[in-house]
This record gives sequence, structure tokens and C-alpha cells, in this order.
Amino acid sequence: MTRTILFFGRIADRAVLRSLDCAPPVDIRTVQDLVTWLCATRPDLAAALAEPGMRVALDQTMTPDLDAPLGAAREIAFMSPLSGG
Repeated sequence: MTRTILFFGRIADRAVLRSLDCAPPVDIRTVQDLVTWLCATRPDLAAALAEPGMRVALDQTMTPDLDAPLGAAREIAFMSPLSGG
């Protein structure tokens, strides 16, 4: 299944791209599996995906943590930590 990976904020700046279409292997089941696979297949993304406090959304719904299952999500967004005040 082809998935669209989106990058926002400092993560996009470090990745030097805003989106990527890819078809991860079927054994990639969680967000952490996807991060590990992306870092292995695209070493240029490793620093960006190591962003402390990174937030993730699956099909525009925030996930609680990196152990969240990808399920049938077609869009995965990686975002810098949110700030406010």
C-alpha cells in the first residue's frame, strides 16, 4: 500500500522535503516500525526523525505514541513539538 508521509515544522526543515510517497513492506505495523524503516532506507531522514518530542498524526488524527499501529492509514504526518503560551 502506498502511503504519503508528510513533514512539518523543524522536521520538514531538517528533512529538506515536505512529503514523500512510499510503499513500506507489509511487516511495518507501527509508527516506530515506519520510523526505523525510513531511517534505514533514507538515511537523509534519520536526523529529522530523531527530533525530540516529535508528534505524529495518522490520517489527520494525532497518535498517542510511536507504538501506535499504522493500520490502514494512508497519510502519516510527522510534526515538531507544539508550542504555545
